[in-house]
Amino acid sequence: MKAVVQRVISSSVSVDGETVGAVGKGYNVLVGVVPEDSREQAELLAAKISNLRVFEDENGKMNKSVLDIGGEILVISQFTLCADIKKGNRPSFTTAAQPDMANELYEYFMDCLLSKGIKVEHGVFGADMKVSIVNDGPVTIVMDTDIWSKKS
Repeated sequence: MKAVVQRVISSSVSVDGETVGAVGKGYNVLVGVVPEDSREQAELLAAKISNLRVFEDENGKMNKSVLDIGGEILVISQFTLCADIKKGNRPSFTTAAQPDMANELYEYFMDCLLSKGIKVEHGVFGADMKVSIVNDGPVTIVMDTDIWSKKS
């Protein structure tokens, strides 16, 4: 699974002009799924994101997690994270998981976050969404479970 994690002051997502998800301080997380992904990788990604220490402590150091600050997470499905741009300038999305599988892992990923006690909001899988993000920092982390799964 692939994710782009942005530390935010607030973030919201709308479909057809109607807000379907919104959070305050925490993360906006874009998630992409490839065919080789599994529930284990969704669990790994949820654990990594929930424990990622990029919020400032009392000394101004990035030392606190979204759990530590009682933050919230807005999760957006983003198949374009799986784009293949090796050839030419037009992305190919054949490396993205089929919608049924991708949606199942997207939902499971959010369940994993919820099980940690994090407030989770989300967009609508497969919809044309408009995402509003007020970045904090900005702090943006790109994650890929394939990198963690490979042995060095």
